[in-house]
Amino acid sequence: MSNRRFDIQSQPGFGLIAMITFFALYLPIAALVAYSFNASDSLSVWGGFSFRWFVAASHNLAVQDAAIRSLIIALWAAGLATITATMAALATTRTEGYRGLTLKYAAINQPLMVPEIVTAVALLIVFSRIKVWTGYSGLGYLIAAHTAFCIPFAYLPIRARLESMDLTLERAAADLYATPWRAFRYVTLPLLRPAIIAGFMLAFVISLDDVVITEFVKSGGQDTLPTYMLGQIRRETTPEINAIASIFLALSTVLIVVFFFINRRKPQA
Repeated sequence: MSNRRFDIQSQPGFGLIAMITFFALYLPIAALVAYSFNASDSLSVWGGFSFRWFVAASHNLAVQDAAIRSLIIALWAAGLATITATMAALATTRTEGYRGLTLKYAAINQPLMVPEIVTAVALLIVFSRIKVWTGYSGLGYLIAAHTAFCIPFAYLPIRARLESMDLTLERAAADLYATPWRAFRYVTLPLLRPAIIAGFMLAFVISLDDVVITEFVKSGGQDTLPTYMLGQIRRETTPEINAIASIFLALSTVLIVVFFFINRRKPQA
């Protein structure tokens, strides 16, 4: 019997299948970006190279309003989700194992396993009752909904970093009479900072491009950029939508690349 390890990349046809898969995934995106520079009013007829639709999008007050609202919601949701995820990660890793710990871990990651439409309908039902009782219909509902949905995305990199961290320095700080708070502030937090930043950026991207939950929870006049784009596609489609999507894609790509480089850093402890 051969002891040679199985390597999927050495299998016949692997390279061809990989190329076909990447081609199918990225060809539509490449076409979208290319036609965002189309001078024509048509999405399918090339009329020459132009920045016309980027200029039009930058002067569109509805786009500006939706973009600002999206950024406000994403920043609040990512910040709150990251704080909550950090506390949850500490509570589930810096403790002895006990009955129910696995259940808590599953509960934190529940939004990843449940279809997003189910979460959206559940939030709609809850928030509709709260709106009736309080009369409040502001952005707080969208921020709360996005925060709840983003917590597991921020939790995963933070928990992974904590599990890879050696407890030696934290125990040494305790031996030197540091309080739990001082040990966390001066030892754990600096070592955890890259994962916290990565979790924040991942939650930010997830909140920024969410459509399903936002469409169900938002009130009138609370369109985010993704829901604005969805509404425009239903009415009249021009390459302006391509331009907005290209800007969205560029922002998401930059954040994901930064997240990748932060997350690949080797632990220092």
